[in-house]
Amino acid sequence: MATTNKNILTRLYFVAGCMFVFGIAVFCKLVSIQFIDGDKYIKLAEERVVKDFVIEPNRGNVYSVHGNLLATSVPKYEIRLDAVTPSASTFEKYLKPLSDSLASYYGNTSSYHQKAIRKARANRHRYFFLAKNLGYSDYLRFRSFPLLRLGAFKGGLIVEQTVKREHPMGGIAERTIGYERTDSKGNVTRPGLDGAYGLQYLRGVAGRRAKQQIGKGQWKPILDYNQVEPKDGYDIYTTIDVNIQDIAHHALLKQLEIYKAEHGCVVVMDVKTGEIRAISNLGVTRRGTYYEKLNYAVGESHEPGSTFKVMAMMAALEDRVIDTSTIVDTKQGKKRFYGRYISDSHRGGYGKISAARALEVSSNIGLASIIDDNYSKDPEIFLNKLSDWKLDKKLGVSIIGEGTPVIPKPGDEIWSRNALPSIAYGYNLKLTPLQTLAFYNAIANNGELIRPRFLNTVKAFDESIETFEKEVLVSKICSDETLSKIREILKNIVVRGTGKRMYSKTFSMAGKTGTARTDYSNYELWKKDKKYVSSFAGYFPADNPKYSCIVVIHKPSTQVGFYGADVSGPVFKSIAQKIYTDTPLVDEVNTLEVKNALVEDDFESYFKTAQTFKTIMPNVVGMPAMDAIALLENMQIDLRVELDGSGVVKNQSVNKNQKLKKNQTIILQAS
Repeated sequence: MATTNKNILTRLYFVAGCMFVFGIAVFCKLVSIQFIDGDKYIKLAEERVVKDFVIEPNRGNVYSVHGNLLATSVPKYEIRLDAVTPSASTFEKYLKPLSDSLASYYGNTSSYHQKAIRKARANRHRYFFLAKNLGYSDYLRFRSFPLLRLGAFKGGLIVEQTVKREHPMGGIAERTIGYERTDSKGNVTRPGLDGAYGLQYLRGVAGRRAKQQIGKGQWKPILDYNQVEPKDGYDIYTTIDVNIQDIAHHALLKQLEIYKAEHGCVVVMDVKTGEIRAISNLGVTRRGTYYEKLNYAVGESHEPGSTFKVMAMMAALEDRVIDTSTIVDTKQGKKRFYGRYISDSHRGGYGKISAARALEVSSNIGLASIIDDNYSKDPEIFLNKLSDWKLDKKLGVSIIGEGTPVIPKPGDEIWSRNALPSIAYGYNLKLTPLQTLAFYNAIANNGELIRPRFLNTVKAFDESIETFEKEVLVSKICSDETLSKIREILKNIVVRGTGKRMYSKTFSMAGKTGTARTDYSNYELWKKDKKYVSSFAGYFPADNPKYSCIVVIHKPSTQVGFYGADVSGPVFKSIAQKIYTDTPLVDEVNTLEVKNALVEDDFESYFKTAQTFKTIMPNVVGMPAMDAIALLENMQIDLRVELDGSGVVKNQSVNKNQKLKKNQTIILQAS
């Protein structure tokens, strides 16, 4: 028994000793932490609860050439509810009033929301969805709802803010301006100008701000802690004219609907500068409506058809292998070239006609004969002329995704003896509409080939960061003699040629029609379902050109019509006439000095206040949104202006006559 007691005491002494040693170790560690390694562990603790958050800068705005707002960033809000956070008494007290408010907003029953929120609380749902994509005014409305107004810790309110790119002009030119697109991998891209100049100008520089975790996933900013302020993106001013853009968009849309076409595009360019004044790309949906689907004008290479006959004729004229009076035998509308027949659309043919007349009536046989007769022994001479005109190279425009031109040469896979006569009338090669237009613009611009341009200036507020000037690709594409002859033919095409239905006694135009087969690789199938590309390229007025323009419409219904003169020509004519008749010139306006007594009084009152403080918020309610933004961004203090909606300003986040602070954000709601 004594031995047993002795063993027990020994074990107790051992345990006590171990505990004593452990206590000594804990004491030493505490001393070490407190007096030796204290700073190390304090820093480690701070790193665990403090981290840097990225502060996204405001993306720059996109404006038209005259300062109309085309694209801007606006805040959007998503509201969720932590159904577990509110206490039982608070939850029961505010559940019905909250449900009543939600029912009033959504237009359904209060019981529906009560049931859903109760279920979320029972399931301990801490991220219950209430609303998304809210504008600022609706966001404020939600924050005022019962329970939500108590905030995050008492009411369980969760708010997530994102920035969405909006276009005040709606779908007009949306593809060219650019909008967010998410691919299958979740990557966000912005086609168009917004994407092309995003990294360089629009995006800005992100800032960083240190925040400390305060529990339940909530973070609060730490002032002056590793803080870098974001730098907003620059604004870009495009070459787009909203009036011309609107004219072009609706003229194209109307014709696409009439002819039930698959898709189409229009581009209007300033002849002297190469600035793109309008560009519209419309594709059909499954419902039969049209929207800015793809940038066909820039990215879609296709066989140009008869619009390319102008290039072929110019090459022959410039090389002096023919003159406009040279006689060409077009037979009876059908001629054999190297085992393959080429036909004209005119039944019975045109017989023997001049080279100029062959282009006026768009004779396939006529142009094929001219080029084959004079270049078949050495096609490189003809092809080198096209290369000198940059027709086999991209224009190098700023918008991403320009289509690659295809002009085959001897030795290429698609080259054959029939290649040369086919190229002469616009087949067996590919160009984009913009590449074709650039050449027609050179004809109108006395032979100077200019790179089409979409951007005018880059600005930070009123300060100009960069200005873009005209870029000349070829100073003179041909002699003045050739230019004079080809311009006369293009004018006659509208007067007495394939474009005579477009002729107007009061307004002159010049250009070339085009009708090309498409999807014809299986000719037997094509005969059962004929598909065409209808086009018209030219400029106006004919004698002193101001604008060049191309219209391309793909796969119009053959039951309605498919010739370029019928399908695309009317769009060209409508745009040309409306630009000069519906849009008054500056010197036609008698006076803008129309005074209104109430407006004068309001202005005097504001002017007096503004002169006193120079940082006073004006009343912009009732003003067009674009004008209001321009006014605020040009005040004598740096402001951040965000727009919710488009149209006329209905509400402003800062009341009039309040003193503004530097970098203050002002949110305008418009409708």
